[in-house]
Amino acid sequence: AALTDEDQISSTHRGHWHLVAKGGDFNRMMAELMAKETGYCKGRGGSMHICDLDLGMLGANGIVGGGVPIAVGAGFANKYRGNGAVSVVFFGDGASNIGAFHEAANMASALRLPVVFICENNEYGEYTPREKTMAITDVVDRAAGYGMPGVIVDGMDAVAVYEAATEAVARARAGDGPSFVECKTYRFYNHSGVQVLGMKYRSDDELAEWKKRDPIDLLEVRLAEAGILSTEQAAAVHAAIGEQVEASIQFAEDSPAPDPSDLFNDVYTLAKA
Repeated sequence: AALTDEDQISSTHRGHWHLVAKGGDFNRMMAELMAKETGYCKGRGGSMHICDLDLGMLGANGIVGGGVPIAVGAGFANKYRGNGAVSVVFFGDGASNIGAFHEAANMASALRLPVVFICENNEYGEYTPREKTMAITDVVDRAAGYGMPGVIVDGMDAVAVYEAATEAVARARAGDGPSFVECKTYRFYNHSGVQVLGMKYRSDDELAEWKKRDPIDLLEVRLAEAGILSTEQAAAVHAAIGEQVEASIQFAEDSPAPDPSDLFNDVYTLAKA
C-alpha cells in the first residue's frame, strides 16, 4: 500500500500474497499455480516463480534469499535511470543467513540505492527455530554492519507495518539510500502447509498465543472501534473475497493446459560469440 504502480517488489518462496498485494489478478495467479496456459507465466513458472513485470512484481523465487540481489539490481537500474522508483524485497529470517543477502545489502548501502529490505521474521526457517541458526535475537542488527538504518515493527499490526514501510519508501525515493524493516510475525501453518512425518517442532501453546494476535482480526477490531468498518461490513468483505477465490479456482480448472508444441516458446539462451 506504500508503493506506486511503478515501484517493484521481489518475493519469497511461493510468495503469492505479495503478488496479490501488488494488484495481481486472482484468475491468472490460480491458473499459474495449476500450470495452465492462462496463468501469469503460461503455466511455466508455477508457484515458486510467479511474476508480472507489468505490475512491478519481479517474481517469487525458488532459491532462499534469491530475490534479494534481484531487488538490488532493480534499485541500481532505477537510480541509473533517475525514474524515482523504489524496489522492495521480502525475505524471511532464515534468508538473512544466505551470502547473497549480505552481498546485496552491502552493494545497496555502498551505492545508496533506493531499496527497502523487509524481513518477515516468523522465527522459523522451515522447521528450525531462529536461535538455532543465528546468535542474534533481532535480524535488524545486521543492517548496522552496512550503515543501513533499521527498525523493528510488530508484524501482526498492519498499521504499524504500513507506517514503517511508508517512512522507508520515502527515504529511498528521496535518494537517502536503503532501509531495513524487520516485521516480527508468525506462521500459523506448517512449512508448505503440511506436517512432515508427524514432526512437531513448536508447542500448541506457542501457536495458540500467536493466534490471539491474528493481524486480520486485530485490524478489523481497530477499524470497527474507529468507526471505519463495521463487523457486518468486514463480513461482507470476507464473503466477497471468498467468492473471488472460488471463481478463480474454477477459472483455473476450466483453463487449458499448455500445448506441448509450445514447449520451446519463450525460452532463450545467449548466443555464442
